[in-house]
Amino acid sequence: MFRNAPLALSLAVSVAWGELRHDPLRAVALGVRLLPPPVRRRLEPVERRLTGRAGTAGPAAAPSGSRVRAPAGRRLRPVPGRVLHLVTNGVPYKQAGYTVRTRKLTEAQRAAGLDPHVVTRIGFPVAQGVLDARPSQIVGGVPQHRLLPPWLPYGQAALLTRNAELAARLVERLRPAVLHAATDHGNGRVALALREAYGLPVVYEVRGFLEETWLTQAPGRSRDDATYRARRELETRCMREADLVLTLGAAMRAEIVARGVPADRVLIAPNAVDEEFLAPPPDGTPLRARLGIAPDEFVVGTVSSLTPYEGIDTLLLAGAELRRLGVPLRLLIVGDGPERAHLERLAGRLGLSGGAALFTGRVPHDQVRGFHAVLDVFAVPRTDERVCRLVTPLKPVEAMASGLPVAASDLTALAELVEPGVTGQLISPQSPQAWAEALKTLLYSQERRIEWGAAARAVVARERTWARVADTTREAYRLLGCV
Repeated sequence: MFRNAPLALSLAVSVAWGELRHDPLRAVALGVRLLPPPVRRRLEPVERRLTGRAGTAGPAAAPSGSRVRAPAGRRLRPVPGRVLHLVTNGVPYKQAGYTVRTRKLTEAQRAAGLDPHVVTRIGFPVAQGVLDARPSQIVGGVPQHRLLPPWLPYGQAALLTRNAELAARLVERLRPAVLHAATDHGNGRVALALREAYGLPVVYEVRGFLEETWLTQAPGRSRDDATYRARRELETRCMREADLVLTLGAAMRAEIVARGVPADRVLIAPNAVDEEFLAPPPDGTPLRARLGIAPDEFVVGTVSSLTPYEGIDTLLLAGAELRRLGVPLRLLIVGDGPERAHLERLAGRLGLSGGAALFTGRVPHDQVRGFHAVLDVFAVPRTDERVCRLVTPLKPVEAMASGLPVAASDLTALAELVEPGVTGQLISPQSPQAWAEALKTLLYSQERRIEWGAAARAVVARERTWARVADTTREAYRLLGCV
C-alpha cells in the first residue's frame, strides 16, 4: 500500500534538514501532508493556511541556480507525433485550472492523432501525501508518468538535476519528437537540459507569470526584490531559449515579446472547453433546492481558487449592499484556497451568514456545470494586480460555454474574454459600489442575461474549444518538424 514510503521519508528528512531552517511554514505544511489520512483530514484548515503563507518570505523563496545540468544522452530516432508534456502536477491527484488544462489539452491532442504523454515533477504526488502512487497510469486515455526515486537530494539545483536524469530515462524509452514544458521555469529548465542531451525541440507553454503571482502573496515585497527578479529572469530565459512559445492570450503574448522573444515564435493556445461544456446545462433545480435557494432568489457566484487577487471580498461587499437594498440575492462561492477562512469571516461580519453566502469548498471538475446551472450571473471580480491584467483564466471560459453572462473586472486580460454589452459586462475592479450597481441592473433584466449568455456560448463554441487548441499545438509541432 505504501510503496513510496522511502521517498516520503527522504522527503521528510530533506524538509527537516533544509526547509525547517529557511521556510518553516512550508516545512510544517509538508509535514501535515505526510501524516496518515485520518489525521490529515482533521488538520486540513491548518494545512491550507500554512500553504497559503509559505514561500512568501525568506531566502528559500528565491530560486537557486540557472541551467540544469544535461544528463548523459544520445541521439534518438523520435516517433513522429509523440509529445512528452513536462508539468508540475496533474490529475487525478490535483484538481486545479492548471491540471484541467493539461488533461483536456492532451486528450484533445490524442483525438487529433498525436501521441501525448505527461510526466509530472519529481516527487509528485508523494509530496502531497499520496504514498501509494504508481510510476505510471492512464488518465483519459493519456499515459501519466511519475518520477518517484527512493530518495530526493536537497536543494533546488540538485533536485532539478535529478529530475532531468529520471526524465532522460523516460525520453530514451518513449522517444518523443518534441518536449512540451508548461510553466513554471523548473519544467522549462529540465526540458532545455533534455534538448541539450537529445537534440529534441522544446515548446515552452507560458500559462502564467508566476513571479507576478508570488508578488501578490508577498506583502511588502516589490519588483526590486531579489526573489522576484530571479524568478522573472529564469522564466524569461526559458521563453527565449525555447524553440517555440505557447501562451493563453494576447496580453500574455505581448508581455513575452517584450521580454525579447521574436513575435513569430510566440503562438496563442487559449484556455478552452470540450464538448461536455457546450452541451445544454443540467437542470439546476435539484441543486438549488439542496442548497436552500428559493425559486425567486437570484444567484451570483464564481468558481475559483480563493486567493487574494481573485477579489472575492469585492463580490461579498457588493452582495451585502444589494441585500441591504432588498435584492433577493444569494452568493455562491465554489472553490477553496488560503483566503477561504478570511472570506467566511468577512461574510459573517457583513450579515451574509446563514446561507446568504454559500461556500461549497472545492468540487470535482465534472460537477462544475451543475453549479453553473444554479447561477444567474458568473462573477470574476479580480483585483487590479499586474498578474490579473496579463493572465486570462479558464473558469470564465467554462461559464460562458454553459451559457452564463459574465460580470468581470475591467482588466486587459478579462477584456479578451468578455465583450461588454454582448457576452457580459466589465466593471471597475475593487469597487463594491460599481459591482453592486452593475449586478443589480443585470439581475433585473432576464432578457439581457439570456441574450448575453447565448452570445457567450456561441463565442466559445466558435473560438475556444480544445479541438482548436490541439490543432494549434499540432501546427506548432509541424513548424518544428515533429509531426
